[in-house]
Amino acid sequence: MKKTILFSTVILSLSLILAASMVVFFSTGKGDNELTLYGNVDVRQVDIAFRVSGKIQSLHFQEGDKVKQGELLCSLEKDPYDSLLQEAIARKEVVEADYLNAELQYKRRLEVIDSGAISGEDLDNSLARYKALKASLAEVEQSIAVAKDNLNYTQSYAPNEGIVLSRIREPGSVVNPGNPVYTLSLVSPIWILAFVDEPNLGVVHYGMEATVYTDIKGGKRYRGKVGYISSMAEFTPKSVQTTALRTDLVYRIRVYIDQPDNQLIQGMPVTVKLHLDKG
Repeated sequence: MKKTILFSTVILSLSLILAASMVVFFSTGKGDNELTLYGNVDVRQVDIAFRVSGKIQSLHFQEGDKVKQGELLCSLEKDPYDSLLQEAIARKEVVEADYLNAELQYKRRLEVIDSGAISGEDLDNSLARYKALKASLAEVEQSIAVAKDNLNYTQSYAPNEGIVLSRIREPGSVVNPGNPVYTLSLVSPIWILAFVDEPNLGVVHYGMEATVYTDIKGGKRYRGKVGYISSMAEFTPKSVQTTALRTDLVYRIRVYIDQPDNQLIQGMPVTVKLHLDKG
């Protein structure tokens, strides 16, 4: 009977020790060789817009579509800008003809100035007209270059490979320069935004290896490295805080994923295990 009581006492004591150890482990998130943090997938986004104003003629993608770098996303009506280009080209032809004529006249008068057939004033006037038309020709050539650029700006292309997060406008909408038409989520880089408390900040460093786990059933693990550690403390963000953490100061870190894929979606909650240095 005494042996049974003693055995029960030992089992109970071991259970209490184990329970206490588990409480300590999960409250700190720190084991012998790793530090466990919780964060969210963060993806770089870019707003797609036109550099000129106009009416949207076509949008080639829907929300959720994948796009490749350099792929045409949307277009404005080109006619107004094409007309301006043709007008500038026509103006160049007129100015160029006057310039060539002025150049020829100046050279002829320069050849006969010594004979007294023309006055010095006539030569000066001829030179002034020649220089003025030369400047006008350079100006109109510059206006042609600007018109060509504006015509090209009626089309907007994907700056990088990504996924269309939102389609903000529709064909027929009139937009100004810089008005977003699409929001694109880039495929790379992808990082995990997590927060570490001050007591554990000393064990986190740049280049520290990490393993990232998602909550997807059967989801794979991702390898990554710490690429950013904030130098400023902040209160625990609402998206990850509990009642006990509301007044805790934490430091923002980023874990960059080595080989991201389309299973890592903006805002997805993940678990991060930082591999502590041994020794």
